[in-house]
Amino acid sequence: MKHLIEFVANHKRDKRCGIFAVCSAHPLVLEAAMRHAKATHSTLLIEATSNQVDQYGGYTGMMPADFRRFVLQLADQHHFPHQQLILGGDHLGPNRWQNQTAADAMAKADELIRCYVSAGFKKIHLDCSMSCADDPVPLTDAIVAERAARLARIAEQTCIAQFGESDLVYVIGTEVPVPGGAHETLAALAVTTPQAAKTTLEAHRHALEQQGLSDIWPRIIGLVVQPGVEFDHTQVIDFQPQKALALSQMIEASDTMVFEAHSTDYQTPLALQQLVQHHFAILKVGPALTFALREALFSLAAIEQELRPAHQCSGLRDVLESVMQDHPQYWQQHYQGSGEALRLARGYSYSDRVRYYWPDRDIDGAYDRLVSNLASGPIPQPLISQYLPLQYAKVREGLIAATPHELIIDHIQDVLRQYHAACMGQSPSV
Repeated sequence: MKHLIEFVANHKRDKRCGIFAVCSAHPLVLEAAMRHAKATHSTLLIEATSNQVDQYGGYTGMMPADFRRFVLQLADQHHFPHQQLILGGDHLGPNRWQNQTAADAMAKADELIRCYVSAGFKKIHLDCSMSCADDPVPLTDAIVAERAARLARIAEQTCIAQFGESDLVYVIGTEVPVPGGAHETLAALAVTTPQAAKTTLEAHRHALEQQGLSDIWPRIIGLVVQPGVEFDHTQVIDFQPQKALALSQMIEASDTMVFEAHSTDYQTPLALQQLVQHHFAILKVGPALTFALREALFSLAAIEQELRPAHQCSGLRDVLESVMQDHPQYWQQHYQGSGEALRLARGYSYSDRVRYYWPDRDIDGAYDRLVSNLASGPIPQPLISQYLPLQYAKVREGLIAATPHELIIDHIQDVLRQYHAACMGQSPSV
């Protein structure tokens, strides 16, 4: 896509120039992102992962064409121009089918790519780094690149057949855990070496040549590496520029490529700015946005308890906890410990496994009751000060309305503002 290629060229001229990708399917998160991008006249990059959205529906129940319609409907609802919107697909490959043979998993990955591209997704992350049931562990660079090139060929063919030409841009490589953050407690994190990054590039260049796809190389705008950032359930490993200096200098040899940094959630504003300036110029954020959503909802539930008798309250937190215990498949492989430790992790972990549960009917009902209870009269400002102090300051200044919806949206936008500032080269305090 032309805009993303221009973005890379802009970054090569000014290393303070970055872009961030919103990796979420939650309508409140997407509304917050659209309203922020509209207010700042920014391009909005929204990405779906292979876990969220696939040809079978993923965990959201949406296929790629469904997700595109969903996003465009939200854009129309909030008067957000379609031309400011870019859709991307993240970790597209056999990730969802690792327990199957490579032949079966890659056949499904072929169809996954066709569905994303034909639906109009323009930024495609080709990720074939995971071993399937009959694969060696780990895979060689050659196998990973060969499979990625196979998917690139399908992507190009599909785009030309559907739209008459290919305007796709690609991201390759992976140096990150599976989508959604680390499963284990982190102690230390190794930064990708320059040699490993070069090896990945060389393997992909060769594999693309073998597929007759050398001409797409200028449209490969990003290489995923590990710059030394990650989070687990209770801690964040912050970016340390000096540890990634050799890696960041390595990409300067390319005129058409920057690094893409995954798992940048919860980094400090200064760290986000430093990532961009060290050529990790595409920042991915997802769990931090739904974490902020959860924070806002828990705060509003606490306000509700102050204003309403118990029998009238939504019981949002209790309903959420009950649903998560009744349907543990989205958290039980991620959280360990005693009953109390698990309870805290379910509600407060940086990994934010809560995000898988918001579409539940019972939770939806509790949310609707919460909002209704708090929308029936003005929320006392002292309670907003107590539970949402950053939003209180804006309410006092007349910048936002003291309604549940606006308080939620603004709290999510607090995260978005940090990414926007980092990608615009603004002071971290902006």
